[in-house]
Amino acid sequence: MQISAKTWNEYITRLSRLNQKAGQLMREYIDAHGIADTDGLVAYAYGLVTKYSEGSAELACQMYDALAAAAKAGEPAATASYGEVARMVSATKDQNPANLPNGISRLVKRAGADTTLKNAIRDGAEWAWVPHGDTCPFCITLASNGWQKASQKLLKGGHAEHIHANCDCEYAIRFDGRSTVAGYDPDEYLRRYRAAGSDVNALRRVNYAKNRERINAQKRAAYALRQ
Repeated sequence: MQISAKTWNEYITRLSRLNQKAGQLMREYIDAHGIADTDGLVAYAYGLVTKYSEGSAELACQMYDALAAAAKAGEPAATASYGEVARMVSATKDQNPANLPNGISRLVKRAGADTTLKNAIRDGAEWAWVPHGDTCPFCITLASNGWQKASQKLLKGGHAEHIHANCDCEYAIRFDGRSTVAGYDPDEYLRRYRAAGSDVNALRRVNYAKNRERINAQKRAAYALRQ
């Protein structure tokens, strides 16, 4: 079986909208209220993460159930705790407050990834990291590993690793050793990784050189919006 590009793109689009909406609402709150009131900031952030993470986990369950007809039904993973949200807000506020919306989006995205992985580990499924959109070199490197057996090694502190904001890449799962996602080509990702000397930093430099003008234009546009 192959997950069609249409089905996968629809799934990723719905997940991405949740991540982006949570980040957007956090940005609007900061614009309206600032960041001086840490308790208020954390409380609002926790509410956003909980609400939109529940949606992210439910979407991940729906995709899991569609692929795992012979397995147990998927169970949504727990959303980030108040303490986890508070630590993210405090650390980001001290280092770069402008990244708070990204922190919210990352925690929402993590809930969906946790849901997929924890069910895959429970049911003995295989997983792959499937790129989508403007894929960063780190995700290309992960995608080059191909399909692998799900295990507890995928989790760190009870959560999926390597989840970052502004990323539409996602975990896919399979049970039969043959299914895949249309367009997922781990051999091509591995070729690109090896062409960069099997060095993710070298791959970043290659990627930046290839997309320098577009990346710089995005940075200029983002800077102009902040002024």
